[in-house]
Amino acid sequence: MSDNAMMAFFPREALSGERRCALTPESAQRFVKLGLRVEFERGLGEAAGIPDGDLTAAGAAASDDPASALSAADLVPRLHPPSPEALRAMKRGAVAIGFFDPFNRSELIRAAAEAGVRAIAMELIPRTTLAQKMDALSSQASIAGYVAVILAAERLPKVFPMMMTPAGTLAPARVFVIGAGVAGLQAIATARRLGARVEAYDTRPVVEEQVQSLGAKFVKFDLGETGQTKDGYAKALTEDQLRRQREAMARHCAGSDVVIAAAQVFGRRAPIIVTDAMIRAMKPGSVVVDLSVESGGNVEGIVPDREEVRHGVTILPFARLPARAARHASQMYASNVAHLIEHFWDKKAGRFDWRAEDEILRGCQVTLDGAIVHATVRERLEAAGKGS
Repeated sequence: MSDNAMMAFFPREALSGERRCALTPESAQRFVKLGLRVEFERGLGEAAGIPDGDLTAAGAAASDDPASALSAADLVPRLHPPSPEALRAMKRGAVAIGFFDPFNRSELIRAAAEAGVRAIAMELIPRTTLAQKMDALSSQASIAGYVAVILAAERLPKVFPMMMTPAGTLAPARVFVIGAGVAGLQAIATARRLGARVEAYDTRPVVEEQVQSLGAKFVKFDLGETGQTKDGYAKALTEDQLRRQREAMARHCAGSDVVIAAAQVFGRRAPIIVTDAMIRAMKPGSVVVDLSVESGGNVEGIVPDREEVRHGVTILPFARLPARAARHASQMYASNVAHLIEHFWDKKAGRFDWRAEDEILRGCQVTLDGAIVHATVRERLEAAGKGS
């Protein structure tokens, strides 16, 4: 490999409790085949069950000097965004890839622009057929939905499936899933595989068929006009609609053994769906899992990452649920990143071909050449600045 080859550096995730990583042996091999020089911070994948030796065997090099590698890299993929200090340490024109939370992290986006870094936000990958293999938001949400049900099954003092035994028949657990996005649909599928009776609710009538195809009952509430955005996300409800929704939802929660709250509005704070009064009405021993903790939470009064028993109900408000299945979550995320890089890679030239007219680039590129170039992000940050 030429000494002039572009270099990709994969740093360890700095966020406490994060076990995932952005590089696997499979994706490292793909990068090497492209002609990229691949380095990673030693110990990168240990928490996900990926030894350094597996990465070096795939053609990557372990670095004991991450600061030097970061400053020399042309490409720095990771899950969580770098700190402003790390962005300033990168060379101008370098590419930073990760979940940037661009609508809520104004200081980070401005730091990326000031550093002259090309910031690619994985959560802004368009939901199109072409970009499906790069959709990291969906891949991680799918893992989160699975993990949520497994956690609930472990905490619930009942079995999930119906069992006919010499001691009598055990009724199946009743699971209520709120929000039938990717995470909610995976939660439904997992709960059904475990034998539970599942009901699900979503403000988007269009998902009814998907819910039913997984063997669950779709619950309907009359809230007036609801729907979804052009990208398939649920639209925010009015305060009156939220109140009516909570009232209608209360009886379904009261009759459920497990409630999986997975309602999110893209780019905004998650709505409070499960109130303290609703929890009080649930059966002792029931379990509530909040899948929206990182965007504020669906359950009233939660403290992120603090499990509690309230009114006899176990509440699990854990952030970064995909990290609890770190090996497969890393595999999926690394593959998403690899597909993104391959899409923009010119094999003949041995470098990136950032095509300004490309719909995927227009969707996920946030900063370039010292400016915030994503129109929606720029407008949101400017509006927030005027309101402060």
